[in-house]
Amino acid sequence: MPGFSSISPSQLARLVGTPDCPVLIDIRTESDFSADPRLIPGAFRHAFDRIEELAGGLTGKRAVAICQKGQKLSEGAAALLRCHGVAAESLEGGVLAWAAEGLPMLPAATLPGSRLWVTRHRPKIDRIACPWLIRRFVDAQARFLFVAPSEVAAVADRFGATPYDVEGVPFSHRGELCSFDALLDDFCLHTEALDRLALVVRGADTDRHDLAPQAAGLLAISVGLSRQYRDDLAQLEAGMAVYDALYRWARDGYEEGHDWPATRRA
Repeated sequence: MPGFSSISPSQLARLVGTPDCPVLIDIRTESDFSADPRLIPGAFRHAFDRIEELAGGLTGKRAVAICQKGQKLSEGAAALLRCHGVAAESLEGGVLAWAAEGLPMLPAATLPGSRLWVTRHRPKIDRIACPWLIRRFVDAQARFLFVAPSEVAAVADRFGATPYDVEGVPFSHRGELCSFDALLDDFCLHTEALDRLALVVRGADTDRHDLAPQAAGLLAISVGLSRQYRDDLAQLEAGMAVYDALYRWARDGYEEGHDWPATRRA
C-alpha cells in the first residue's frame, strides 16, 4: 500500500484522463528512458536535478514524480517539490510497475515537436473530441488553432503546428475510422473505455448512428454547441466538459440505465 507521499499505478490510472489528474513529471535518467522510450499518458520529461525549476508553476496543483523504479529519484524530487508547497507524490514502483500492470504508454517518438495543433474553424465533433483526447492523455498544455480550411496547411507550416482532421495529414480520417481513432492508434491509447468512447465519436462524426445508440445524442449536443458559441475556443472549453462526462460514462457508467418513477414499467 502506498505511503502518504506516493501513489500506486492503479490509483494514478483512475485519475489519468480526468480533470483531477495530477501534473505528471517523468524524471527518468536518459539511459533509463532510452531503455523504454515511452511515457505514461499525459506525462512530460524533465531533468530530476532541475525539478525545483517547476515549483513556481505548480503552486496549488498536485504533481507526481515518475522515475524508473519509484525510488531515489522520484522520492527526492517529490520531497523537493513539497519543500516549495507543492502537493507532490512519487509513483510507487515507477514506470516499471506501471508497465507491468499493462497500463497504456505513449511512444515518445510519436509525439509532435510542438504544443500547437491546427484545424478547420467551426468545429463539430472530431475537432472537439481530438483536443479533449490530446489534453487529457497526451499534452495537458496543448493549444489549438481554428482557422479557415484553406489556410490550415499554411498555418501549420508557418507556425510549426500539427494539423489534424483535414485531408492529407496523418491525424485524420482513415477509411471508415475518424481522426479520434487515428490518435488512439498512433499514440497507443487503446483502452476499453477509450475504445467505447471512440465508437460513439465515430458514429456521430460519420453519421453512422447504428454504431452506438449514444452517437445521435452526441451529434445533437455538438450541433447545439456550435450554434451556441461563435468563439471556437469558448466552444472547445464547453466541449471539454461534455467529453469529460462521456469518458466517465464510457469507463464507469455505460451499464447504468434510468427508469424513474420505479412504477413506470409496471
